[in-house]
Amino acid sequence: MITASQAARLSPPGSDWRTLWREAVTDPRELLEAAGLAHLADQLPADDAGFALRVPRGFLARMRQGDPNDPLLLQVLPQLAELDQVEGFSTDAVGDMAARSAQGVLHKYQGRALLIASGSCAINCRYCFRRHFPYGDEMAAAGQWRKALEHVRADASISELILSGGDPLSLATPKLEELSRGLADIPHVTRLRIHTRLPVVLPERVDDALVDWLAALPLQKVVVLHANHANEFDANVDEACRRLRGAGATLLNQSVLLRGINDDADTLAALSERLFAAGVLPYYLHQLDRVQGAAHFEVDDACALALVEDVRHRLPGYLVPRLVREVGGEASKRPL
Repeated sequence: MITASQAARLSPPGSDWRTLWREAVTDPRELLEAAGLAHLADQLPADDAGFALRVPRGFLARMRQGDPNDPLLLQVLPQLAELDQVEGFSTDAVGDMAARSAQGVLHKYQGRALLIASGSCAINCRYCFRRHFPYGDEMAAAGQWRKALEHVRADASISELILSGGDPLSLATPKLEELSRGLADIPHVTRLRIHTRLPVVLPERVDDALVDWLAALPLQKVVVLHANHANEFDANVDEACRRLRGAGATLLNQSVLLRGINDDADTLAALSERLFAAGVLPYYLHQLDRVQGAAHFEVDDACALALVEDVRHRLPGYLVPRLVREVGGEASKRPL
């Protein structure tokens, strides 16, 4: 791991989240140098393999120095394998484009609508299933959320609104408050679910303004985090989770099964234990969405099933995530 003094230089304590966002590492060579792996620079693809690098310095500080197989590094470092064209992998792995119902609205499942709140993320994960998504044309937050909210208002079957992206917490809190005001006259929406990686990779985002906004919402609140490895947690992440729970949110976690990162039972069990220590329940373990550029992360179904069965033998049932795959056009996630 990076030393305490190095970590302080990478992410000074008390920094505003917007400052830390702007100071993220965006150069793969800088990332390798900070991780003690500058000698691997000649193995990088040209032009980030068409998907820009972005890593908050606080997340970088949790990586193990000098370890090319560090599980946090491998999630964000561009690889030459991303350039491989692999049969069965596409730019729209889960059928998002066919599910568009209004500007920035994906309506796949009964009773739930998903808003593409933002195209920005604090971290660009190399396995991201929306790494090719046309965010410029599909943004629910545009125009004070007007078109998205018109769609939700017109469909009384929608009881849960899901904020996704990108990362919805990349939006400034006043922009989220615009959404709250727009929901005030839609009584059939009773639950807000926020899918976000920011409390894990940039925990400073969970500031007073965000907590106050969340606590004041007159809706049931679910925050679904995204962590794939226990090493992603530190005291700052624990504090962000504590503050979210204090604002009345139920905390869940979804992970992606990734070859070379978390594809062994010890790692998955340790992640579940670490999540629960932070007050977060494991929710889903996703089989990789087959997005172009991510084939090198795939774990076959037989191995995935064996891993989950092993974890089930080690842990109480509430700490065992459900192994699922998302298939475009189906009415729910497909359990495996």
